[in-house]
Amino acid sequence: MSCSSRHGTPAVSVRNAHRSFGDLTVFRAVSFDLAAGRCCAVVGANGTGKSTLLRCVVGSDRLDEGSVEIDGTPVDETSASLRSRIAAVLGDVATFAHLTAHEHLQLVATGHGVARPFEAASRALAEVDLASAADRLPATFSSGQRRRLGLASALVRPRRLLVLDEPEQHLDHAGRHWLATMLADEKRAGGTVLMVSHDAELVDAVADLIVESDTWC
Repeated sequence: MSCSSRHGTPAVSVRNAHRSFGDLTVFRAVSFDLAAGRCCAVVGANGTGKSTLLRCVVGSDRLDEGSVEIDGTPVDETSASLRSRIAAVLGDVATFAHLTAHEHLQLVATGHGVARPFEAASRALAEVDLASAADRLPATFSSGQRRRLGLASALVRPRRLLVLDEPEQHLDHAGRHWLATMLADEKRAGGTVLMVSHDAELVDAVADLIVESDTWC
């Protein structure tokens, strides 16, 4: 299943992707295009390689065969240009034990060259509804709050592609509604979203393209 941009090169292009670990085939012959400003949801049973595919897209894992391109450029994790275009949340986001949530986001923003990191951190916390927890240590957060802080770590930095692995995890009903609204806003602003999700309502609300992992192996 594919969806190409009317304006040229897809934001994400996966071609005949194959990944295995020894004799175990994780996925094979995966191909799709995702246009800029759209959302692709990768869905399917656990253990079908969805998270591994996301790691290959961002360059933290490598395909055995096939290719991944971002804006027409082959994925290369060592490329500063590529890293500047992708913001990813693929698990629990690491934080320094002695930094508050606001300080953590300032550090992330500074590392990605954001001009006003203090203001950017404040905006990101407000966007994920954690402004009242700005001066708390992340270790004191609930699992849902930690998930929101992880998302804020992506939102605080420049990006063209947002890659998320089960972003709905640990969020309550209100949190999932907020997440759907946030992803819709991301698309309206011209951002592209690639996510793994088990939440059918979230997928229905924001996905323009659905890739089913159950057909890969």
